[in-house]
Amino acid sequence: MRQEPVPTPLIHPARSRLSSPLGGLRRMASSGRLTEAAMIAPFLTFFLLFTILPVAAAIVLSLTDFDMIRMPRFIGFENYVRLFIEDDVYLIAVKNTLVFAMITGPLSYFACLVFAWLINELRPGIRSVMTLLFYAPSIAGNVFFIWIFIFSGDANGLVNSTLLRLGILQDAVKWLTDPRYSLAIIILVQLWLSLGVGFLSFIAGLQSIDPSLYEAGAIDGIRNRFQEFVKLTLPSMGPMLMFGAVMQIAVSFGVSNVCSALAGFPSTDYAAHTIVLHMQDYGTLRFEMGYASAIATLLFLTMLLLKRGISKILSRYAA
Repeated sequence: MRQEPVPTPLIHPARSRLSSPLGGLRRMASSGRLTEAAMIAPFLTFFLLFTILPVAAAIVLSLTDFDMIRMPRFIGFENYVRLFIEDDVYLIAVKNTLVFAMITGPLSYFACLVFAWLINELRPGIRSVMTLLFYAPSIAGNVFFIWIFIFSGDANGLVNSTLLRLGILQDAVKWLTDPRYSLAIIILVQLWLSLGVGFLSFIAGLQSIDPSLYEAGAIDGIRNRFQEFVKLTLPSMGPMLMFGAVMQIAVSFGVSNVCSALAGFPSTDYAAHTIVLHMQDYGTLRFEMGYASAIATLLFLTMLLLKRGISKILSRYAA
């Protein structure tokens, strides 16, 4: 006799999920998701405590009158109105910061990219030495103090002594305290210090490109190094380009130590006064924490908007 096959009982999907509540946990544990969550938990904890919460606290405090002695008193947007209506020094700091960022930001970014590209073409040993030489100023701490000797305001300074010896100057120039020169000198020093983390990220991006890509490009009609750089190299290192841009925005708008060390705090006629120095003035010297938080909030929003704009510009490379 012919034996009929036994039909397999159908189980409703929702009922099957409910019938085994521990099945999902077992599958998650077996797939390593719990391990991944445990590994990332310390970072998320520190990111929440030292990034998210301080930013949220600054936004809240910017709406208050808080001097670190009395309890914060809610005053709405008075701090922001005061920034643009009553605080003339803040407007000077905004102008100086924008000039500084518009010059050092793009120049430093493209300098990092070009130098990384050129150094990457060298032999491995020479490449390592040149990378260290270019990167060293950014990690050497207060090495920029050497510029105090170079632009010293007396006749013993390197620039003054040279120009006096050549007869170009009759009297020594106070380069770092003269409002006509101080910001330009600080921009020069910052450009010298600019080959930092972004430079290393570009080196890493160039090293990670598969050499066979260039061989395929040569077959497809790439005829010179410029075409190779534009059509092959840049599209292959999109994430590094984005990372370098974000880092450069943070460095350009967050400049403070170089300005205060070279031009003084405050600088003559606030010629080298920046937004971060203005925030430090009210936050650490006058203890007007609500007002300082308003400055920090505006700076944070400005950098965030710039980051989004640059992300759209670089989106074709970061795909």
